Amino acid sequence: MAFPPSKAMAWALDEARAAAARGEVPVGAVITDAAGQLLARAGNRTREQTDPTAHAEMLAIRAACEALQAERLIGCTLTVTLEPCAMCAAAISAARVERLVYGASDPKSGGVEHGARVFSHPQAHHRPEVIAGVAEPQAAVLLKAFFASKR
Repeated sequence: MAFPPSKAMAWALDEARAAAARGEVPVGAVITDAAGQLLARAGNRTREQTDPTAHAEMLAIRAACEALQAERLIGCTLTVTLEPCAMCAAAISAARVERLVYGASDPKSGGVEHGARVFSHPQAHHRPEVIAGVAEPQAAVLLKAFFASKR
């Protein structure tokens, strides 16, 4: 099946905007099943939950696993507005997410195409299909505006 990422990315961008409104770094993530049905959606909540692991991807993975009553997300797609960090990339691999779609690259903290490059490591349990740059301008604008407001 050819994957149409626009609907899922629109949901992820909505989650990123909601995260920004809460004072969180504006990153949003959604997980869809093989048919494109929404299983989970989340935005960053590290400050709200005082939990450094409460990244959008981690929260969405937890919620999707709960929805499916499974520890593996076989056939699922995770769509996120920012390149996942190394922690999130490792969780994506462990959850066996089939496809990762992301918007903006993260040269400073990314773990997919930058930094740790988790999926390229010989010890990676699973390497999802990766589609980068989807709605990158929209995701980048949210991030730049958020950080500009903090300076």
